[in-house]
Amino acid sequence: MSSALAFDLGASSGRAILGRLQDGKIVTEELHRFPNDPVQVGDRLQWDLLRLYHEIKQGLLKAKHAGVEPASIGIDSWAVDYGLLARDGSLLGNPNHYRDRASEGMMEKLGEEIGEAEIFARTGIQFLPFNTIYQLTAQSRAGSPLLESASHLLMIPDLLRYFLTGERYHEFSNATTTQLYNPVSEQWDGALLGHIGVSETLFSPVLKPGAQAGVVQPSVREELGIGPIPVYAVAEHDTASAVVAVPALERSFAYLSCGTWSLLGTEIERPVITDEARALNFTNEGGFGDTYRLLKNIMGLWILQESRRAWERESKSFTFPELVQQAGEAPAFAAFIDPDDPSFMAPGDMPARIRQYCERTGQEAPQTPGAIVRCILESLALKYRYVLELTERLSGQRFGGLHMVGGGIHNTLLCQWTADAIGKPVWAGPSEGSAIGNLAVQWIARGDFKDIWEARSVIRDSFPVTTYEPGAGQAWEAAYEQFSRVTGLDR
Repeated sequence: MSSALAFDLGASSGRAILGRLQDGKIVTEELHRFPNDPVQVGDRLQWDLLRLYHEIKQGLLKAKHAGVEPASIGIDSWAVDYGLLARDGSLLGNPNHYRDRASEGMMEKLGEEIGEAEIFARTGIQFLPFNTIYQLTAQSRAGSPLLESASHLLMIPDLLRYFLTGERYHEFSNATTTQLYNPVSEQWDGALLGHIGVSETLFSPVLKPGAQAGVVQPSVREELGIGPIPVYAVAEHDTASAVVAVPALERSFAYLSCGTWSLLGTEIERPVITDEARALNFTNEGGFGDTYRLLKNIMGLWILQESRRAWERESKSFTFPELVQQAGEAPAFAAFIDPDDPSFMAPGDMPARIRQYCERTGQEAPQTPGAIVRCILESLALKYRYVLELTERLSGQRFGGLHMVGGGIHNTLLCQWTADAIGKPVWAGPSEGSAIGNLAVQWIARGDFKDIWEARSVIRDSFPVTTYEPGAGQAWEAAYEQFSRVTGLDR
């Protein structure tokens, strides 16, 4: 059996998944799962990166205790965040969380100074206030002593891989999310870096997904009692890994990676860097096999997760299944929000913000948890329709349905309402898409699969896919018109 170990780090939890190829199918086993909680320190929101590295080592120990030494290792995580290394290779402080407020206003300032059209032409990346370029601009203009002392910058999975191997590399799919990588020249964009006052020498070579990035270094081998296991640069942005795992049989397909964030788009051969794509704020992120992911970020289940935390602070404890059940019992189409309204970005009292949004847009504000959750889920499903139609327009493709992967597929109400909203089937599965895509890239790199299409075929045969057929078309058409009007998306 050909084994591989995937470390898949999300914005709220991480996991170590052991994968084996057995009788023509993929068999996975969760060896280790751990929380990934950001830490508020004064006015800074940061990641506890060394704790994450500790958990990676615990995953390796659990594999060892299970009598398994994987043939390779890969790490994927969320995008845009980074850490800085000193000249001696030590970490200079905890990386900031992308929801930290330090970079507020930087996107608008750079847009005025350089021009959004120029930035998009150089990068093809969606304008989001937490992109790496804006985080670095904030540090540079604040005269950060950490940035001034730094010798190298590495993205989160690059850093963790560096701790394991001692080798410093960037990986393509995550490098593109920085809004500092030029997909035309296929290198870091010196003009943008020069403008924000950051040296190109901070950045390391960029590896394509599937390249070997070293082996577990001697100090780690001695500490854990393991061998020199090869470490691969997989598709290290977790969405890129999730797209690898989409069990599509057709070459033209649309996907929705659904979790804390929702990312909806399609796989293309060349980035779509046009004025229309910029105006619609789409992004062209790197993928596996010299592809790009034409997609749009949508706020996702973050709004539901943060609402649940707000109710817990009021001593109202609900499980997610309980909230989904209450949503199903609440009146349909009572109120809508645009999930991507800036008021929903930062942590805080999300139910209060939803009520304020509804009052601001002339709607009756939902009051009960069930009504609030229904508002969130219906609004997400309708926003998915809006973005899917834009994706078809920009890519020149027509999709027969939507492949839905990630933890969000456990929310069967959201899956069904998405099918109802788009008027097309939704194919939901697998739920651990990022980890499975991580494993698949390792197996492709090692020759166990000849290409991504063989991998996708095996994934389809190995994991259940649930089909949700659309229904109640007229009601959802009327709801979409109301949603578009209330949110201003019809303008």
